[in-house]
Formats: sequence, C-alpha cells, structure tokens
Amino acid sequence: MLPDDTARLRAAVAFVREHDTTTVLSLLLPGLHGPELESLAPHCRFAHAGLLLFPTDPQDLRRRLADCGLAVDTPSQPSVVVRERLARRHRRDLAELDVRILRPRVQGPAGEHRAVEVFALTVPAHSGLEAIAAYERARGHEAHLALELEHPDPLVLRGLCAVLARHGARPDGGGYNPHEDGTVLYFTTPATGECGYRRLELYTPGDHRDALADHLRADPRERPDPDRPAETLLRLLTGAWTTQALGAFARLGLPDAMDPYEATGTRELARRTATRPENLATLLRYLTMLGVVAGDTTDTGAEAAGEEESFRLTRLGALLRADSPDTMRPLALMYAGPFYRSFAELDHTVRTGQPAFDHLFGENHFDHFARDPELADLFDRSMAASSRMFRPLPAHPVITAAAQASTPRTVVDVAGGNGELLGRILTAHPGLRGTLLERPHAVEAARRSLDAAGCGARCDYRSGDFADVPHGGDVYVLSRILHDWDDDQCREILRHCARAMPAHADLLIIERLLPADGSPSLATAWDLHMMCNVGGRERRGEHYARLLADAGLELLDHTPLPLEAYVLHARKAP
Repeated sequence: MLPDDTARLRAAVAFVREHDTTTVLSLLLPGLHGPELESLAPHCRFAHAGLLLFPTDPQDLRRRLADCGLAVDTPSQPSVVVRERLARRHRRDLAELDVRILRPRVQGPAGEHRAVEVFALTVPAHSGLEAIAAYERARGHEAHLALELEHPDPLVLRGLCAVLARHGARPDGGGYNPHEDGTVLYFTTPATGECGYRRLELYTPGDHRDALADHLRADPRERPDPDRPAETLLRLLTGAWTTQALGAFARLGLPDAMDPYEATGTRELARRTATRPENLATLLRYLTMLGVVAGDTTDTGAEAAGEEESFRLTRLGALLRADSPDTMRPLALMYAGPFYRSFAELDHTVRTGQPAFDHLFGENHFDHFARDPELADLFDRSMAASSRMFRPLPAHPVITAAAQASTPRTVVDVAGGNGELLGRILTAHPGLRGTLLERPHAVEAARRSLDAAGCGARCDYRSGDFADVPHGGDVYVLSRILHDWDDDQCREILRHCARAMPAHADLLIIERLLPADGSPSLATAWDLHMMCNVGGRERRGEHYARLLADAGLELLDHTPLPLEAYVLHARKAP
C-alpha cells in the first residue's frame, strides 16, 4: 500500500474528529441552511468518513491503521455494495474481489462515537489487481461521508431522500448488505460543496429494499428515461440561454441591487438597474427556475393578476455579487462574453484541431487578453473566482512542513496570476516567504493584492515566462497552468521547474483530473473548454505521472480539493 493511502486515511480521521452533523450537511449541500437544516439534522447523525484502501496483505493494513492511531484489531466483514460497484466498474468477476469493511472508532468533537469506514481490497505486489488500485486511487470514487438514520423509519428515509434531492444531491447507487442487515443509499453532492468529498452515504439499519429500488430508478445511469427524450434534448439545447441569463444578471448589477433577506419589487429593481420592469420580471422568473433568485412566496399570484412581482437574492445568486468574498461574477462575465462567442465555433476546432478562439479573434487568448487591459484584468479575476478550491491548500503537508522548518522557506508560485493562492499560503504561515513569477501587468496586480493582504513585504516578484522560473525555492506551485498546454509544452514547463528546483524541493500542481469511468465531472466539461478556447486539455492522474517522469520528476500522491480539483505532489526522481 502506497504512502498516499496512509495520508488519505489520516485526512479522513482528522475530518471525523473535527466536524458535526450540521456542518457536514452544510458543507455538502450549500443550499441547505436555516430552519430546514435545523429540522433535518435531528433525524440523522454524522457516522463516518469512508475510503477505499489497497493493502498488500493484512499485516500491511494493520501497520497503516496503527500509523493513524486506529485500533489494529478492528473486526472486518465482507462488503457487498463496494465489491459489486468495483466489479461493474472494472468488468471483473466478483470472485476476484475480496473487499472487506472495517470501522475503527474515532471520537467526534464532543466525544461522540464515530468511525472511519475502511474498505480494504488486498492487492499483492505484481498482481492483476494493481491496475484497479491505481485507477481507484486516482479517482477516489468510493470516498464519502455517511449519515445514519437515528430511527429506521421508511417514511423518514424517503423524506430525507426528497430533501437531499431538492438541494442537488443525485442518486449514485446503493445496496442492501445482508451480512449486517443494513441498507445504504449513495448520492453525488453538488460541485458547489465546500469540502473534498463529493459522495454522501445515507445508511439505515434493516431491509429497506423498496426505498432502495426507488432510489436506483431515480439514478439516470441506472435507468435513463426512455419516455421523454425530446423534452430532455430540448432542455439541453437551452443551456446557452442559461449562460447568457447569468451573464446578463451579473452585467446589469442585479445581484448587488437585490437583498438576500427581503424581496424587492420589479419596478424598484428596474429603477436601481436602469432596466424595463416587464423585461426584468421575465429574466428574474427564469433565474428563479435556476435557484439564483427566489420569488416572494406571498406574491405567487401577482403575475396572473397583472400585479408587480417581488424577488430576493438566494445564496447561489449571492456568488455573483461584486462585493462577495468568493465572488464568481468575473467567471459569469467571461463565460457569457469572449468564451461564449468562441464556443459558437466549436465545430471548427473539432474539424481542424485549431482553437475556436484563435479562429474567431485571429490570435490566441493570452495575446488577445494581454493587449486589452480590461479583458486581462477580467481574466485574472475570473481565475481568482475559483479560489475556494485553494482553501485546504495551506494545510497541505508539504506547505506545513515548510512553515515548520528551522530556517525560512520560500514558496515559488509559477504563473501565479494576481497572487490569490500565494496570499492564502503566506497569510496562513507568517514564517514563509513567497516569490511570484508572472507577466508584467499581472505582477503589478499581484503586488497590489498581496500588499493589501498584508504579506507583500515577504514576497518577491519576477516578470517573465516559464523559462525564467526562479532557482533555489523550497516549494514550487503550478496552479491550473498545465491544462492550458499540449503535452510537449507541458514537458517543457516541467523541465524548467525541475532545473530550478533544489534536490529537496517539492512541486505542487493544482488541476482537475479526468475520470476514467466516464462519470459526470467538471473536468470533462473543462476538457472541452480548454480544447475550444486555449488548445489545452484536462488529463488523468496517470497522464500527469508520465509527463512528470519525462521531465525527471516523480508523482508521489494526489489529494482532492473543492470544485473537483486535485493537488498533485511531485519531487525530483531519485
């Protein structure tokens, strides 16, 4: 079992110790809050964090449990659900996959009895199961958080499923385990969740296979709806309308003109935003369907009666406010602006291999934005708009080890944009120094940003390109850089980093990883975006491992981040 397994197990233990039921629900389902969250939490409890490990033998597993402070004599029993999922995913005979479940105990923040649920598939060295282990480590699809019903009531179970579905949780399989007489329902939670887990398990003791059957029928991968394909296609074809509605919402300044707590009439909103009330109401009704705004429930008959309607901003819509700390407004403006236009030429990219952006604007998007200061600023702010994926990074073992070193260490952010990520790291660790390499206009923006954050005095700035990667750093960071480029250019970028890195230095790469099983993923969507607009691509973990090896670097592990991103840890190969 690779050290990465131990690191993932240790992270799961820490999560279980630090979080309670309410915080787990709010992290997984950001739209669930207030009275609905308070009414839901008493019916279930946060029971465990689960993950799939691959020991070489039982002794290896016991060693890893001991390393994480867990009981090595924890009893195990056969897994039915995960075993069947692995067999189906990898087209293997069930007899080949002896998956065991262990639940070593862990105390919650108030001393509650919880567990880390370990699924263990023994993978002896040089066995035919190593490919499965490599894939599952890269994807982490069995990693999940679990809620257990306090009372095994079928009505409560169905009610909880309905609440989860209303807040964006999608059915993702499940099963009945006769060995422990328990029913488990899995869900995929929204990408807007704010923790590294995207799967939720709802467990209830007893045989609830009726509810399980309904759950599986609701899983579109289990049973696509054959009766309404035209309606499904029509909804897909109107996706462009959604992009432009969100872009118009942001451009008109509506999120900043609306109140999240009190509904405002369309005439007043029109006055604040210099728009026509009738047309504004049409836009807001569409955005209500998306959950970006909410109509005043006391005005449900207003439209039918020809009266004024009122709307308030939702938590989702608040992400488009200009003053939100985690604003995604620049992304809305970018995706509904230049990138929207270039996607109309997607067929050109598919036919020729040339980025549609280059075909439309006559130059690549980096040069095009660099010549337009407003566009360049918007692009840099749009990159920073996904900064929630950086939240766990200051606690990464590589960063914390550098911060705890006896002598001052330096973090080098290569093509670090406006300094958002470097600022988070330096703010969390006052003993670290930083160096940011970027284009001249971006360096000035980063200098202002880091000065405002109070860490500019600990940062050096270098203007240049990838050939100018500073030598002598301790930790090097490439955040969402490699997906901009083809393989040859990626190798060259990595070679520049390798030449600059001392023997002891670490390299952290932040990217999305393509799933190998075809499951829905933001990475798959971004793969199309990169191809169309930049000429780059998203990749699988093993693909990055090969590129790193070609540059004399070794991929050691990768761990999940929010927004379906990952941080890949590499060092110079021995």
